[in-house]
Amino acid sequence: MNQAFAPLLPQLSAQVGAARVRSTSSGGQPQDSQFADTFAAQLLLSQLLFDFGKNLAETEGRRKLAEVEVENVELQRQLISATVKEAYTNTLFSQRLIRVQEQAQERAELNLRSAKGFFEVGTRPKSDVARAEVDVANAKLDLIRAKNALRSAIVALNTAMAINVDTWTQIVDNLIYQAVVLDRQQLRSESLRQRPEYRSAKLTAAAAEARERKAFRDFLPDLTGQGAYGATQKDLNEAWSIGLSLNWSFFDGGGRIARYQEAKALLEGARAAVKSTELSILQNVEQAEIAVEETAERIQAAQALVASAQENFRLAQGRFDAGVGTILELTDAQLALTQAQNTESQALADYRIALARLDRAVGRR
Repeated sequence: MNQAFAPLLPQLSAQVGAARVRSTSSGGQPQDSQFADTFAAQLLLSQLLFDFGKNLAETEGRRKLAEVEVENVELQRQLISATVKEAYTNTLFSQRLIRVQEQAQERAELNLRSAKGFFEVGTRPKSDVARAEVDVANAKLDLIRAKNALRSAIVALNTAMAINVDTWTQIVDNLIYQAVVLDRQQLRSESLRQRPEYRSAKLTAAAAEARERKAFRDFLPDLTGQGAYGATQKDLNEAWSIGLSLNWSFFDGGGRIARYQEAKALLEGARAAVKSTELSILQNVEQAEIAVEETAERIQAAQALVASAQENFRLAQGRFDAGVGTILELTDAQLALTQAQNTESQALADYRIALARLDRAVGRR
């Protein structure tokens, strides 16, 4: 921007020149002039007085482009914030899965103890014990996988926060359902105010418009004031001058026409990009709203599923302990309960991620 504004300020320069001139007389004999005869030193001052707004248009365009870079910085901040939020939620989800798998292992071990007890008194076959042992082994494997997933999630979170990946990060569990009310019209208006991509597109269009004005005004003349002060000849006689100059180029091989046509095309493209960005942002907001509503409904369904699975497991365990149920019924109920709890945890994590993505779509950090 300062570079574009510089031609509007006074221009001061100095010139020093000297030459030795050797000429030949009409008779062919050389004649030497003295070195000091062609010596000159002077200060030159020029000021652009009027250029029909060419440099002002150029300055305005550069200023808009500088503001575009500011918006790009804000965009990166919002993207980093969204990445941290998702990594945070994935870490909480991994912690929740560990608790689910620990509970599953405890239930499997309880079932194994019951099966061994029934086998020892002769009321259950050895196959029940074998099946219960398999369930315990599977539960241990699932717990190991869940713990490794937590380690990976913490590494991803630390990376998103730009800290050492080996840092043990303790976070607060907010993996709960909190209902939100979505005002669609307000969210759309807010997104067009807050999203740096939209502001950047509008600034780019404004810069293109300024360049188009500059390209058009290049067809007009420049009026410049000039002054010089210095000395010439070997005695350094004082000399000065002052004047005005009008510079108007009528033909440059079609270069200015081509630049003007290019600027017009760039302006049309920038305006189309503004509309395209607006439509894309509104689509992102709509998709984020749908995701929030869909995950909220999934949470309700998953919580009902967990309640049913818990009751089914309680009944299956009671039937097995009473000797009227099979180990297959019990392990199936145990598996169904674990899967229901995993489904609930996944729905809660997806809900928190959907809220984070809605914030990003609206332009919040």
